Amino acid sequence: MNYKLGSIVIMKKPHPCGTNLWEITRMGVDIKLKCINCGRTIMIDKLEFDRKLKKVVEDEKEKL
Repeated sequence: MNYKLGSIVIMKKPHPCGTNLWEITRMGVDIKLKCINCGRTIMIDKLEFDRKLKKVVEDEKEKL
C-alpha cells in the first residue's frame, strides 16, 4: 500500500476507544501512529504495520 507521513489509515482491529482511524506521525523502521479519536500514540514495527493495515483513507496532500 502507498502511505506516507501524515496519511490517515484504517487498521484491521479498532482501538479500545472505538475507532480504527489513525494518522501516521513518524516513519522509519518503526511507525508511530496517533489515534484520531482519543489522541493516544503507539509505535509498531513496519512489518507488523503492513500486516495490520487495511486501507489508506487520506493522504497529506488531500488535507490541504
